[in-house]
Amino acid sequence: MSPWKAARLGEHLSAIDTPALVLDLDAFERNLESMATALRGRSVRLRAHAKSHKCPEIALRQVALGAVGICCQKISEAAVFVEAGIRDVLVTNELVGETKLRHLADLARRARMGVLVDDPLQVSALAAVALAQGVPLDVYVEVDVGGHRCGVAPGEDAARLAQQIARSTPLRFAGLHCYHGPAQHLRAPEARAAAIASAVEAAQRSRKLIEDCGIAVERITGAGTGSFLHERDSGVFDEIQAGSYVFMDRDYGDNQRAAGDVQFEHALFVMTTVMSRPTADRAIVDAGLKASSVDSGMPGIWQRADLRYLKAADEHGVIATPQAASLSLGDRLMLVPGHCDPTVNLYDELICVRGDLVEAIWPIAARGALL
Repeated sequence: MSPWKAARLGEHLSAIDTPALVLDLDAFERNLESMATALRGRSVRLRAHAKSHKCPEIALRQVALGAVGICCQKISEAAVFVEAGIRDVLVTNELVGETKLRHLADLARRARMGVLVDDPLQVSALAAVALAQGVPLDVYVEVDVGGHRCGVAPGEDAARLAQQIARSTPLRFAGLHCYHGPAQHLRAPEARAAAIASAVEAAQRSRKLIEDCGIAVERITGAGTGSFLHERDSGVFDEIQAGSYVFMDRDYGDNQRAAGDVQFEHALFVMTTVMSRPTADRAIVDAGLKASSVDSGMPGIWQRADLRYLKAADEHGVIATPQAASLSLGDRLMLVPGHCDPTVNLYDELICVRGDLVEAIWPIAARGALL
């Protein structure tokens, strides 16, 4: 951890040391309200995905605006949010190993905890720890609806696993987890619509077979920032797991919008400083691989169509600047991260600005929660 803070409350934007992770509070708050408005008055609820922000302050604001709770990917992430007062947490992942299951049971004494399964051995292990610890656990069957990562095949495989959960006291079969990750970043709106239509059919088919066994399917949960309107309007999904909508990133910004899509704004930026001007057409900034994730491509440069972020080294970013006078040493740029989730995980704090002033500094308390 750095011995110095990048910013102090009340400072001007120009005084922030770089590289720094900056949140535009006005845009962020509009994003929160846009999602709340999109779901208001409907039978579909929001379970916001906290892996995007890893920040309890943001999760508490999401709950205050109507989110039923949050999702996490890791049990150590979940612990941070339970400690902060979130009382309904779904770990959208499979947990394997005695240590992780013991932590899950401990958290279930303080909050409603859910978890995913895609194998009978996971169900048996969860039932054993829940019985030994005397705690209830919500268990969802993860169905592979097109992401081809975790999950059982739709239909009979999902029904068999649901039956096992229903027989396993004190587990509670809570429903189906049907998230199509790759669909979030299909550029054409028609491609996203087709992918989610297929996911909806798989979820519906799985639900019918489970209900034919006499087991109620209380919840079908999934969806993300790129597709949630399709799941919202499907008549099948009743819970949305969007997360990146609070920040947005360059990759989501590259998606083509359809008529009626909700317009979320870029709210998260990496502020960086020009530290070298070695040639007339090249500038170097102090934000490289350790300041912004590039797994989804290079960052964009906010409101500078004349510049392009070419490549990154550990501590350096190379900027193409065709006009020799367009950048000088000490100039500041605001980068739009290619992928917000892993970028956030690089920082200890979010520097929250309103206008030109630092209004708040929020700890990214679940940073590095990989267990």
